[in-house]
Amino acid sequence: MFLPSLTLIAVTIGALAHGAFAACQREALQDATDDYLSSQEKGKPSNLLLADGVKYRENNRRLYDIESGILSQPLKINSSRTIFDLPKCATYTEIIVTDEENPWVIGTQLHFDGCDDNIKLALVDTITTTTPDWQFNATKSLGIIQQENWSTIDVNLRDSRKTLKAAGDAYLDLWGNSRAPVPWGMPCRRMEGSNHTGLGLQTDSCSEGIPDGDGLPPNSDRRYVIDEAVGAVSILCKFELMYNAPDSHEFRLEGAKLRYVHTMTVMRKL
Repeated sequence: MFLPSLTLIAVTIGALAHGAFAACQREALQDATDDYLSSQEKGKPSNLLLADGVKYRENNRRLYDIESGILSQPLKINSSRTIFDLPKCATYTEIIVTDEENPWVIGTQLHFDGCDDNIKLALVDTITTTTPDWQFNATKSLGIIQQENWSTIDVNLRDSRKTLKAAGDAYLDLWGNSRAPVPWGMPCRRMEGSNHTGLGLQTDSCSEGIPDGDGLPPNSDRRYVIDEAVGAVSILCKFELMYNAPDSHEFRLEGAKLRYVHTMTVMRKL
């Protein structure tokens, strides 16, 4: 009895270390995200399957009534792209709405309780940008992302969760530490609002225009969603340099080097 018990423990620890026991399956998270997008298009948060005590956070502020936020606005979604964090049972979705009368670029992390067929929304954490937020132009943003490739990475070429998180953190650490070990790659394109770096050349770099961050206030209150399958990490945070602005940064890495950076920063008075 003693030896099998040790063997079982070793197998279990090894499986957990390699992420074999994910908290949720991708299909369940995809279905739940589809429900979220449908609810957003209809402006009906009541259609969502919510956990008891669900929390709703919009632009870094806790709202105690989910009906009082962006989810209650019907939006004509032109584009959405989602990454899936299986171990954390969470997703991040980038939404673009080009409606001239009501344009938005939104980044939303969804965190779930339960497993697979019974997952329920425990936390909605969203950053919503529109006119006159930082470099905002939803139509231009849509044109930029349509040129990008966020496809699945071959399993043998994927970076680890640790590598992805470290890359995102290093980038955000630049504000306060100009020597942060950012894994700059080439080519790399950075989209701030609708403004982007790069000319479509193999020498394009996301380091262009990055300030000397020594002594600057940090980017704090970081929340993460990580998807190894597409080499992506979403970090929602507080951009202290820009008057504590609510902020979303999303990164894609290929071969442990930065390939894309997307940012949304709320500058309007809330």
